[in-house]
Amino acid sequence: MIHNKEQRVGIFIDIQNLYHSSKNLYNARVNYKELLKALLAGRKLIRAIAYVVKTDTEEEAIKLEGEETTGEAAFFDALKRVGIELRMKDIQIYAGGTKKADWDVGMAVDAVRMVDFLDVVVLVTGDGDFIPLVEYLKWGKGRQVEVAAFSRRASGKIKEVADVFICLEEIR
Repeated sequence: MIHNKEQRVGIFIDIQNLYHSSKNLYNARVNYKELLKALLAGRKLIRAIAYVVKTDTEEEAIKLEGEETTGEAAFFDALKRVGIELRMKDIQIYAGGTKKADWDVGMAVDAVRMVDFLDVVVLVTGDGDFIPLVEYLKWGKGRQVEVAAFSRRASGKIKEVADVFICLEEIR
């Protein structure tokens, strides 16, 4: 796929998917500054939005520009410092202790709302639930759709339907 520096890019990041994939596969953290740089590949960023769930108990750490920050609030601040907007909601805890932390619909709605202002939509998730969104953005709106995920955790079908699949293992 040809990248044109004039392309307007929107990046939509499924933080829970990315965080748990990097932790479970590599016991590592994502460098979000480098991630944005690699995904943009010299193109124009219109918006980068991360979808996060506030748990108030989960400890996350991110190493960013040589500084170590810990805790959920510090993690969210670090995302903001690199130019990522946050969409937040509280974790839902149901009777019996079942927890739900899902932004799929919100992420899809935001991509559809913004598509008319973008040339390229980058979905940072390997979740196969986004296949109908990818197909709509491609075929219904004529946009280039790139999916970025850890290959071992990404749906095979989402890799196929995306115009470009970006293997996060290959990004420094």
